[in-house]
Amino acid sequence: MDEPSMPTPPAGTTPPSAPSSPPGPPTPPIPLTELLASKELGLRRIAGPAEAELLWVHTSEMADPYPYLLGGELLLSAGVLLTDPDHYVGRLVAAGAAALGFGVRPVHETVPGALIEACDRQGLPLLEVPPETPFTAIARAVWRLMAEARHRELRRVTRAQQALATAAARPDPVPAVLHQLATQLGGRAVLLTARGEEVHAAGRRLPPEPAGALTRLARVVARERPGSPASATDTHGDTHLSAYALGGGDGLVLALAAGRRESGDHTVAGIAVVLLSLLAAPHQGADAAGRSAALVRMLLGATPDEVAPLLGSTGPWTVIHARRTDGAPADALTAGALGASLGTALVDAGRGGGEAVRLLLPGEAVRPMQENEAARPLPEAEADRITPQPGWTLGASAPTPVTALDAADALAARALAHAQATRTPLTVDAPVSGLAALVPPEEAAAHARALLAPLTAPLADTLRCWLSLHGNWDRTAVALGVHRNTVRQRIGRCGELLDADLDDMDVRAELWFALRQG
Repeated sequence: MDEPSMPTPPAGTTPPSAPSSPPGPPTPPIPLTELLASKELGLRRIAGPAEAELLWVHTSEMADPYPYLLGGELLLSAGVLLTDPDHYVGRLVAAGAAALGFGVRPVHETVPGALIEACDRQGLPLLEVPPETPFTAIARAVWRLMAEARHRELRRVTRAQQALATAAARPDPVPAVLHQLATQLGGRAVLLTARGEEVHAAGRRLPPEPAGALTRLARVVARERPGSPASATDTHGDTHLSAYALGGGDGLVLALAAGRRESGDHTVAGIAVVLLSLLAAPHQGADAAGRSAALVRMLLGATPDEVAPLLGSTGPWTVIHARRTDGAPADALTAGALGASLGTALVDAGRGGGEAVRLLLPGEAVRPMQENEAARPLPEAEADRITPQPGWTLGASAPTPVTALDAADALAARALAHAQATRTPLTVDAPVSGLAALVPPEEAAAHARALLAPLTAPLADTLRCWLSLHGNWDRTAVALGVHRNTVRQRIGRCGELLDADLDDMDVRAELWFALRQG
């Protein structure tokens, strides 16, 4: 049996215990039944439940792989160090593993009976891997199924977006959008007031109990009091419930109920939320069109005074730059779907050719950075509205007034470059804060201009990126889109022009302070 070569988290970055909520995968989960249906693999379930969802594949011959599991794995093992099956399975279940694939031969002629009993007793699916099936073949099959699932999800979302947009263009747009949404999700779509009164509804009627649960859930997100969440989910028996607050300040809520939950449902609902927010409130559509125009003007260099009246608010605003993780250029449809997922219609898809999609979000979508922080991944608990989006890499600025949108645009671009270099789905950057903010801005800017005067703009950008990535040549090359040797040459030139030792932490700290002023 081949020894697998699956990508796994480096030992130095693995948490000491499995997280209770594993990070979401870049693709939809794969049902175990789909993998078992692949006849060329010859896999056979011999214990545990038939239903499971696979998020990724991991191979380990450790006696206790618990510290190296994130949850949702199909763990593959030949049982080299298996001595206590009951304890081994218990640790896998505690780590959140989805299933165990056990390869027979050359270590074990058959799957140990004690392991089968332990998996049955503790509810872990156990697959028998025949000797002629390499572990790498199983891994390839899972990735192929994930790619197919992702493709199906994207096609479904695109079709739903087109159908919802067509419905929004009808003479009766709100009922038409609700009807199309109920059709796409296979359930019930209701537009409710903050008091739970039904405005419009579409789809099959719900029995009294789940209907009441849906109304109660809608009140949770109704914008009647500060701090209400923008969305909420629940279940009532086999019915999945969700509620989304609409924009416009009228307290309207979109409430959804469906008997099944499929990958992409949240994105489809997000598209509907944006459309209904524009349609349900009087004149909302015209305002949104003006705001979209304001975004484009801002990105093309209009002055803040020209942009502010169209945006209708001085802030705060958050700028986001985004690129697809597969490197493909974003078109208007995919960029619009991203905007819908993030809850904004202010989207500039650029002109294709790999340009970043740029979005503008009203409100404090991310927190400001703290003292001495550089660009970094944004923990989910610290984000109010911005969350990682499957298939995208995001860079976000801190909330800023409309008069500083040009600076926020640059910060978002810098954060996106950092996110791509560090392979993180979401990174936030911010203006200078903390101790650096104690220096008067005029004096700080004058000091920065004097210190960095010998550097050209490309050299200064390279030095800023290199310092933000802690002097990592490869990551800086990825962020800037150049060869690592080019980075080395530029940094060497910076050291010569500045007559400074860039390995000295005091020098780096002073340069970082100066570079953060621009």
